[in-house]
Amino acid sequence: MNALLESHQRTKLDPNSDTLFYDVPRFVTHVDDGFIQQLTDLYRDRLQLGMRIFDMMSSWVSHLPGDMDFNWVEGHGLNGEELAKNPQLNHYFVQNLNENDRLPLEDQSFDAVLNTVSVQYLQYPEAVFKEIYRVLKPGGIAIISFSNRMFYQKAIAAWRDGSEAQRVHLVKQYFQSVPGFGTPEIISRPATVPIMMQMLGLGGGDPFYAVIAERMEPLVAQATSA
Repeated sequence: MNALLESHQRTKLDPNSDTLFYDVPRFVTHVDDGFIQQLTDLYRDRLQLGMRIFDMMSSWVSHLPGDMDFNWVEGHGLNGEELAKNPQLNHYFVQNLNENDRLPLEDQSFDAVLNTVSVQYLQYPEAVFKEIYRVLKPGGIAIISFSNRMFYQKAIAAWRDGSEAQRVHLVKQYFQSVPGFGTPEIISRPATVPIMMQMLGLGGGDPFYAVIAERMEPLVAQATSA
């Protein structure tokens, strides 16, 4: 299989380890309240009570509905202090996926994998999405959500240089690079106000994007690939 990204598309303006960049905790939210509410509503709609959830590249908040009880929520990120403050996590681990993409999780052990406003930092997304597939149970879903905000120096070139529509397509390609995922579903709610006006505080709200895919049952996946 050919690589999805060229080597120059994986580069970051800050080439130092992400571990150093995230060494200091940031107890802030990186999107506005409107985005957070749309994400929580999406989780309420797509997740089910009693699920085992893996919140990948998380922080001190997970935005899961407070009125839903899950069997287990496993967290992952790059700052232990942030993760320790997250009340929705049952357990967490710290790992730099750009240096070690192998998750310390069992095969088919989660009903859902979530990634919120962090997919833009993955330098080897093909490998990470293969891991997402591995840890999902058949019929499990992955929800990748993002806006137009980012730590610019830490986003990969393919993300920095792309339009919002191109970024949505890129995440769709990440799923499609792994045999066994179903057809990705795209939720696209662009901002109604240009980004420069948003930066000046003239409203519009953060755009909301989510790409969702299901790990198909083995027989279905085989039929699709045939």
